[in-house]
Amino acid sequence: MLKSFILNVSLLQLFILCLSLSQPSSASDFEQGKVIDYSPSILSQRDRVEPANRIILDRLNNLLPKVMAETDIDLWLVINREYEEDPLFYSLVPHTTFAARRTTMLVFSKDEQGNVERFTVSRYPITGFYETRWEGGSLDEQWKRLGEIIAEIDPKKIAINTSEHWPLADGLTHGLYRLLYDALDEKYRERLVSAEPLVIRWMETRTAAELDIYPHVVNIARSVIAEAFSSKVITPGATTTDDVAWYIRERFESLQLRPWFQPYVNVQRKGDKIDKDSPFFGASGVVIKPGDVLHTDVGICYLKMCTDTQEMGYVLRLGESEVPQGLVKALAVGNQWQDKFTDEFKTGRTGNEILAKTKKAMKRAKILASTYTHPIGFVGHAIGPTIGMWDNQGNTPVRGDWKLFPNTAYAIEGNIKTQVKEWDNQWVQIKLEQTAVFNGKKVIYLAGRQTEWHVVR
Repeated sequence: MLKSFILNVSLLQLFILCLSLSQPSSASDFEQGKVIDYSPSILSQRDRVEPANRIILDRLNNLLPKVMAETDIDLWLVINREYEEDPLFYSLVPHTTFAARRTTMLVFSKDEQGNVERFTVSRYPITGFYETRWEGGSLDEQWKRLGEIIAEIDPKKIAINTSEHWPLADGLTHGLYRLLYDALDEKYRERLVSAEPLVIRWMETRTAAELDIYPHVVNIARSVIAEAFSSKVITPGATTTDDVAWYIRERFESLQLRPWFQPYVNVQRKGDKIDKDSPFFGASGVVIKPGDVLHTDVGICYLKMCTDTQEMGYVLRLGESEVPQGLVKALAVGNQWQDKFTDEFKTGRTGNEILAKTKKAMKRAKILASTYTHPIGFVGHAIGPTIGMWDNQGNTPVRGDWKLFPNTAYAIEGNIKTQVKEWDNQWVQIKLEQTAVFNGKKVIYLAGRQTEWHVVR
């Protein structure tokens, strides 16, 4: 009863916390003194364990049997060595796991009824997650035991994490592969297959429990951008783009949130010499001045879910009280690109097909756009259909040929280029990125999207 009470309190606490930042703040909130203290809204390291583990166990109990059946895999091996863990290892083990201990062997066996039994053949137990099937001994004995277990199960297919094209599905090292090969009887060596489709479906699928939490995580990232793009942080004529980037990084660190890449901030300004054909506009490492257009790229991971966000800001000139209409229209064109792009998300379409249809839609709308959207989830640049690349607006072999599935998440990423009247028709680039989920029918932004400029007064 006590355990049930604690669990229910934890769930209630998490629900309240997820509601506490229901909408990202705007830069104007900070200009008006509405500075937000995020600390009460973010779980301590200790309190993150229960919801993170609950999500992982839910996936193991309910999602894994489905994707193993869908991909027709009888036995899946995830074998790791300390300091050389499989990239997906941390999606399968408790939140407090920092490394594989010595050689950690995770085994997933599907029976004829579709039930999946999971266990470990390892020196150290993974309590509460995996049954232990080895009493200990030498490394040679460990491999021998794994071979014996596989012979007892007698699977038709033994899936291992090897892949030519998908890094997240290529986690089995060559050394471990050789040891596994030597541990198997000849007939089982012939049954080794790539776990590639299983890994993709496991990593790309977002569960209901994850989607309960995900909006809160994205909202935190967006709110920190709003804080950074305000006079709380920026003093025009003194603050540099690097100052703002490091403010974002250190703000996340102070909240015990892990960025998965260094935040990036750049500016565009009237009078810049612009090459319209350049893939990206903007300069970094400079002092921010009145009249500058700001851009940042930010990503964090919290409770196993990662975000990727790009937003735009404007620094008012002396005498200005609002963003120039030409820039307002430019952002609206960026939103138009988002709408036309996400309208092309249809279950079963490949990433290459979505990109091709988006390009046709942009041509009809006379919008100069570039699309380079990627899946997101346990890692920032995740696994699933690639929809364009910044340096390749044509087909992406293999990864662009993967089909779109429901309940998958994406960083809706790209840019538009347009001319701004107030800048003597100079070209300006609006670079946008928001984390979203495709539910099988439509794309939903997990914490809204930017439709108004962040304004530094």
